[in-house]
Amino acid sequence: MRKEAIIKYIGYVLLFNALFLYLSAFISFFLKETSFVPLFYSGLVCTILGLFPLIFTEKIDEIRFSEGLAISVVGWFITCVVGMLPYVMWGGEFTFVNAFFESVSGYTTTGATILNEIETLPKGILFWRASTHWIGGMGVILFVLLILPQARGLRSSLYKTEVSNLSRMNFKTKARQIARIIGIVYISLTLLETITLWQLGMTFFDAVCHSMSTIATGGFSTKNTSMAFYNNIWMELTVVIFMLLSGLHFGMLYVTIIGKKPNLFHSKSVRTYILFIVIGIIGVAFNLYQQNLYSFGDSLRHSLFQVTSLVSTTGFATVDTTIWPAFAVVILVYFTFQGSMVGSTGGGFKFDRIYLFFQILKKQLRMIQHPKGIFASKIDDEVIGEGIELQTLTFLVIYILTFFIATLILTFMNIDGLTAFSASIASLANVGPGFGDVGSLDNYAALPAAAKYVLSFEMLFGRLEIMNILALFLFFGKK
Repeated sequence: MRKEAIIKYIGYVLLFNALFLYLSAFISFFLKETSFVPLFYSGLVCTILGLFPLIFTEKIDEIRFSEGLAISVVGWFITCVVGMLPYVMWGGEFTFVNAFFESVSGYTTTGATILNEIETLPKGILFWRASTHWIGGMGVILFVLLILPQARGLRSSLYKTEVSNLSRMNFKTKARQIARIIGIVYISLTLLETITLWQLGMTFFDAVCHSMSTIATGGFSTKNTSMAFYNNIWMELTVVIFMLLSGLHFGMLYVTIIGKKPNLFHSKSVRTYILFIVIGIIGVAFNLYQQNLYSFGDSLRHSLFQVTSLVSTTGFATVDTTIWPAFAVVILVYFTFQGSMVGSTGGGFKFDRIYLFFQILKKQLRMIQHPKGIFASKIDDEVIGEGIELQTLTFLVIYILTFFIATLILTFMNIDGLTAFSASIASLANVGPGFGDVGSLDNYAALPAAAKYVLSFEMLFGRLEIMNILALFLFFGKK
């Protein structure tokens, strides 16, 4: 594994981030805000750190898979460190640990925040927060795949580390073309939602920031009370639609738009995913109405928004879900764990893996009934190899173990059980809001500094899907 190859391409990642820092600084300069200096200096630091490896490192003709893996994992971590610079320089509520937490939460599209007074922040800083979501939603590495110079094996190596095996099954083209397809869908959805929210009464700035957060399934808002601030059902329905779209496989969205098959309307797994969401919405709405918390219409309205927000792992809120009855809370916790579909910007364990788990279970039961039979697991008529089956089951075990260990560590810090449990799963699943002291209209500010570090690394584990980090450790161990 060549360090110079890794450092060189991380330089491109830093330069890409610098573009958004300068854009945020420009907004701050145009509005004559005091955040211009922190944003501009952060962009300058990012530019210098990005240029040095490109100037002093020789041309790399070929990238090995282990180097691509290191570029992806290390690139994410360094991006989060650089992304905290504007917060640290700005000060206020941004202590060092808070700045790191906010940066990681932004890039991993978790949306958990330590801020109590979001609306007092200058627009330059607010735009940078939304930008970290938007960069991280598609994946900073996939963004860079669109602009990287040619190097044999580079795009293939980076693509394999950024996109799961299940997700790649829906693509039948090259890595660069895949990145372009994802980019087209990603940008188009962002523009469409921005225009819609703007026409519905949001300011243009708020519409841009909320759209960047929605399509990235992040959840950072420009308001202290998130979407509850607007109390506008049409805005909520718009956000619901785009949260649902952002939770679907972007490749399948693309082929659906251009009219090719197989698309979303032919996918049994997508239909099952939507069915699960509908059942969850009805179940929560019925429970809220039964407990006399809201009228029937408001019960359905709040259930629709909150279930969609959590299953897509966006994390926007319209009400305080910490006061909801246990039945509704358990359903929300399940959707927090499940998350969206592979190939989307959402987090969680992913519905496709849960779907595959039951296919594997069905296969094993049939093998017990017919020991000499030959059976296969399928998703949308695609036969799933035993390698992917094993990866899925292994990932499930590691996912649960990571969540359990993090919860245990948090409770050791004297954090109450409900808060520790929900904060851990919300961070690992990149959802953001939990229950207890970190509810939908609360934040993570009151947690101990050590807990914020634990949750920050859990967010990174969730975004990188754990396996890549463990695989990198194996490469280093082998060396």
